[in-house]
Amino acid sequence: MSNREHILQTARRFAIETGSVPSMDAIAHQAGVSKGGLMHHFKSRAALVEGIAVQAIQDMDQELTAAAGRGNVIETWLRLSSSREEAALYRAMLILLTDRPSMTDTLMQQAAAATERWEQLFAIETGDPTAASVIRLLGDGMLLNSITDDYSAPSVDAILQWLDRRSTR
Repeated sequence: MSNREHILQTARRFAIETGSVPSMDAIAHQAGVSKGGLMHHFKSRAALVEGIAVQAIQDMDQELTAAAGRGNVIETWLRLSSSREEAALYRAMLILLTDRPSMTDTLMQQAAAATERWEQLFAIETGDPTAASVIRLLGDGMLLNSITDDYSAPSVDAILQWLDRRSTR
């Protein structure tokens, strides 16, 4: 694992544990690197958050690609969308991710491209592009519920059963 990847993993874990994106000093200390070493890879806290977001997109790509090979991409999407760990990560990054000027066009383009890739995987599994969009939005809503600690939504299993009944009509 490269120094950059180690820093990102440390920052991600630390953000999940603390509920916020820690200071650059705290991340350098946790990662066991000097602040200069951290700043070599990430010039600012916003750049670090962007790195975490890009890594999260790449991780989701890997998970969904593997799930597509198993034939359960929709189930994987919904389970990840309702994951408390994913919610904790996004909750920690939420303030910085909603500060539009700190987000780069590159990150926005990567997120949009990832959303398109994921919807294509859902469309392949369902055979229906509209259903794929609905499933993506459902996962987005489940993530929002998780971020706000609202776990009153139906379980993933109940949603999958409902989707299965809808697809057999």
